[in-house]
Amino acid sequence: MTKKAISILIFTIMSFSNLSASDGEVIRLVEPQKTGGMPLLEALDNRQSMRSYSQEALSDQDLSNLLWAAFGVNREDGRRTAPTARNWLQFDIYVIMADGWYRYDAEKHALIRGGTEDLREFAGTQDFAREAPVNLIFVSDHDRMRGADREKRDFNSATDVGFISQNVYLFCASEGLATVVRGMVDREKLHEVLQLRPAQHVILGQSVGYPAQ
Repeated sequence: MTKKAISILIFTIMSFSNLSASDGEVIRLVEPQKTGGMPLLEALDNRQSMRSYSQEALSDQDLSNLLWAAFGVNREDGRRTAPTARNWLQFDIYVIMADGWYRYDAEKHALIRGGTEDLREFAGTQDFAREAPVNLIFVSDHDRMRGADREKRDFNSATDVGFISQNVYLFCASEGLATVVRGMVDREKLHEVLQLRPAQHVILGQSVGYPAQ
């Protein structure tokens, strides 16, 4: 093998190594806290939409608790903190932050890195979305909704996302975090930048962070 061929081979190996170190990297979240918090009726009394956020990143514990509360596994059979029709579990939560974007893997309670780009500018059409430290994008995968026609897939995606977003609201109310769910998203652009498949559909976004002081 010539020196030139060896150099090309080394460069190729290094390029793939750099790719695997970012895209597809599994980042284990700390164990979620499943006890404590505010009583339910107090959390309901405190539930509200807030659109001003501190620039401080969420702590590892708060991020872990947030994602588990949203749609984490809460039973040994793999069922979740939010219901879905026929237990399709059709939703993926994409997490957009300043240091990159990720998909939440509930079974592993981990983040799967999609890339290192800051995609917050695409997370919503309102200015505050690009300032929030965390933007959750709720994506329905129609391929998992076996036996349903398009109308039922659309309907159940619309209803089931409400349970997940309300879990986020109640968690944020309990922990003193700011959040707002958003329908004003550029779904076509998010589909592109999140590299979604044709059967995946962006339904809603939700911004989360510590309240602005």
